[in-house]
Amino acid sequence: MLDQQEKLWVYDTVEPGQTGGETIVEITAENIAKYATVSQNPDARFHKGAAGQALGETLMAMPTMVVTYAPLLREEIAQANGFVAQERSKTARRQTPFAKCEARWFHPVKEGDTITGTRSVFEKYERRGSKFVTFRIQAHNQLGQLAAQYDYTCIFEYSQGQREVPQEPGTELPKPLVVVPSNRQFLEFDSIEVGDQLATLKVVESAEIILAKNDFRLAGEPSESNIHTDEEFARQNIFGGAVNSGPASMSYVDQMLQLSFPLRSFYHGGRLLMRAITPFRSGDTVTFQGEITGKRVEGTDKIVECRVKGINQRGDLVNLSDAMFTMSD
Repeated sequence: MLDQQEKLWVYDTVEPGQTGGETIVEITAENIAKYATVSQNPDARFHKGAAGQALGETLMAMPTMVVTYAPLLREEIAQANGFVAQERSKTARRQTPFAKCEARWFHPVKEGDTITGTRSVFEKYERRGSKFVTFRIQAHNQLGQLAAQYDYTCIFEYSQGQREVPQEPGTELPKPLVVVPSNRQFLEFDSIEVGDQLATLKVVESAEIILAKNDFRLAGEPSESNIHTDEEFARQNIFGGAVNSGPASMSYVDQMLQLSFPLRSFYHGGRLLMRAITPFRSGDTVTFQGEITGKRVEGTDKIVECRVKGINQRGDLVNLSDAMFTMSD
């Protein structure tokens, strides 16, 4: 009865093809730097005027910034189709949490670009008793080119109860962000082999970083509370407590891969798929480590594939990612 009164956008009322409105975002040096900061990425490539940059150099965005300049906005898709999203319900409020995301890039996104974002329901499916909805978000630049797109999957109904909150929560705090020049040597196609290890990255999450990431928006209405910012609401949902967002974790995988691959390898047909396995909570320390899993030549393209695991201080697998890059000489 409550669902009918409020016309909730539940799994049975979600239909592939439902769309939301367009968003238009100007890419600036300031918002590129802000995204890098809330992603705990100190790389000077994303901070205008930092040491090591050429004078007047145009900044490119972190690849996973696509989820900010072309956000999902599922609550607004619901509203555009005459429904109330479950997150905004006044009678039966609940979360539809992140399950996985696959992003693909086709053209560099840099300061001065204007990005138009479009969003729609791509598919819905059931698996092992849970019900999932996948959204497709596309980002076109001012030339009309498809710069990037991503498929973002949410859990609309889950078969199992809450996850147990760890008895020994993490207690570490992130170190202050210090911008540093990029003086690294990237991998070269001819010298890498399947099984080679990638550079690792250790990330400490905190409540402050989670809040800063949640509050950084370039389009759409802010969420008053969710499972990332509202501990009381979060305890009622699948994870049993506040956690960081899927896109936040994805930005850390992005940063870890940037230690081994140049940005151009992302932006010319690169792909990143991240699946959430275990919640990444405030105070947790997650180490991202990976290896080369494939190497091949397709026409003029040199393709490299790799797998990345995020493992917390308790030894839990937090997320599992697969990436593909197109490398050049």
